[in-house]
Amino acid sequence: MLLGPTMNPKVAFEISERLPHLPLRIKEHCNRALSYATYLSKLGLKVIYPGLEDHPHHNLLKRMANPGYGYGGMLTLDLGTKERAYKFIHYLQNNVQFGLMAVSLGYYDTLMSCPGSSTSSELSREEQEKTGISPGLVRMSVGYSGTLEQRWSQLREALDRLNLIADQVTGNCNSS
Repeated sequence: MLLGPTMNPKVAFEISERLPHLPLRIKEHCNRALSYATYLSKLGLKVIYPGLEDHPHHNLLKRMANPGYGYGGMLTLDLGTKERAYKFIHYLQNNVQFGLMAVSLGYYDTLMSCPGSSTSSELSREEQEKTGISPGLVRMSVGYSGTLEQRWSQLREALDRLNLIADQVTGNCNSS
């Protein structure tokens, strides 16, 4: 290996074919994440997304971010309990094909997971609480497949069918 590690030519070609439209995909990830976060927040659900003005680091990211690219394609939704979170993800994946249950990031389809029992499961309960990871936390790496209207309709159907819309007065989910 006199030249060091080299990339497979097929992989190099595929990357070069996709790089020109990467900015378009990133913008769509970010736009959709902001749209979902805004809609879900207006329903009274607990959403964590730096694009929302009530996020503690919103202004910092606003100053630092590349204009036009938004606040990222990742958001979290706290449904209170692990059971609610898994029912929600299961419904979205298996009933309306909204996305996939997976712990990865940056796919064209929305990827969803419960970090408390997957990627952060090695943390103690106390460490999870310190970092804001509740048992009902759903992490969504927002994809760009389908239309925004179609995906919002699927998201809303899951919330309605599982009775997860928060009570606007108490902030508690209607489902137990």
